[in-house]
Amino acid sequence: MICRVCDSYHLEEVIDLGDQPWCNNFLKKEEVGQEPFYPLKVLFCHNCHTSQLDFTVKKEIMFGNHTYLSGTTKSLSEHFKSIAIEVDGLFFKDKSSKSILDIGSNDGTQLKHFQALGYEVLGVESSTTTARIANDSGVPTLNAFFNQKTMADIGKQFDVFNASGVFFHLEELHSVCEGIKQGLKQDGVFVVQFLYMKSIMENLAFDQIYHEHLLYYTLETIEVLLNRHGLSMFDAYLAPIHGGSIIGYITHMGTKTPSERLTAMRLEEDASGCNTIEAYREFDLRIKRMRDENLLYLNSARDAGKRVFGFGAPVKGNTMLNYFGVGPDLIECLVEKNDLRRGLYSPGMHIPLLIEDEVTDLPDIYYVLAWNFKKEILANSKEMIEKGVEFYFPVNPKVSA
Repeated sequence: MICRVCDSYHLEEVIDLGDQPWCNNFLKKEEVGQEPFYPLKVLFCHNCHTSQLDFTVKKEIMFGNHTYLSGTTKSLSEHFKSIAIEVDGLFFKDKSSKSILDIGSNDGTQLKHFQALGYEVLGVESSTTTARIANDSGVPTLNAFFNQKTMADIGKQFDVFNASGVFFHLEELHSVCEGIKQGLKQDGVFVVQFLYMKSIMENLAFDQIYHEHLLYYTLETIEVLLNRHGLSMFDAYLAPIHGGSIIGYITHMGTKTPSERLTAMRLEEDASGCNTIEAYREFDLRIKRMRDENLLYLNSARDAGKRVFGFGAPVKGNTMLNYFGVGPDLIECLVEKNDLRRGLYSPGMHIPLLIEDEVTDLPDIYYVLAWNFKKEILANSKEMIEKGVEFYFPVNPKVSA
């Protein structure tokens, strides 16, 4: 395999989470036990330091009709609103006509906030069902995979490009970058929002490694990719969403000077050593210790006769459940908000999903798989906590949302 970013062959395996199903492949009852499994391993590139998966599940399988919806979580929508207000205020507030293209726009939650600020919007979303939901709600959305050809077919330039939580998904990585470069106005801004590998390591959030996430960026490594395509980051900060995500502002190379806070973040990142193979080896050891500690906790709860439900059924939760080997014998069900998952089962471990309105009895413990929304979950669950329900967070982010 060659590096997805720099084409080097000097790659080394650093994490092996075993063979796992594609973790967004929630199953109908008749499909249980029929799902395919794929290797889930992380490689480290000794040339550009990018960490990445060594196996690609085809994008048509993973993103052709997935069930994830951005709008189901209030704190995510509020985050998207703050991004829209910030981008408009910093760069385009005085423009009478302004436009944005959102790559992987999902149900249009992000674009609705830009619409409210007067932007002409266009979403590009690969999931047929999700694109239909967005169009039905008044957000113009093209049902397609974004790449250089898609951009050429659209045939216009935009003031803003946005990619929220999709830039590490990209199978056609370099074609997408070229499409952005071609479609971004000379004074335009590309807003990239991506999971920060430094935070993943610090939080021990290994569940954010799954087949949809082909790449795991730091500031150093994403710059290698951007520079290769004539783009560069000029500002960035760490936001609390998803346990620590970088919000990066990017434009055409040579047009803006890096901000002081971006320079400071780069220095801090370099000092942390997170771009070294030694950091990944230590991360791997900590993952193994976490597995042992969680299995001890769940087995002890079962032996004590306690009922354990999973709180949420996020895609990343299936990485954790499959790596730990945790099935219905330890976690009775996964409780979800997203009605598209009603009656389904988790891939690999086959834990049944219940929608919130189907839950009639409280468990003794909620094992929180949607840990990245800890603040919102605890605020909304005060009544259950007062009744004695324990909320156990296998991951406790240092930067909480």
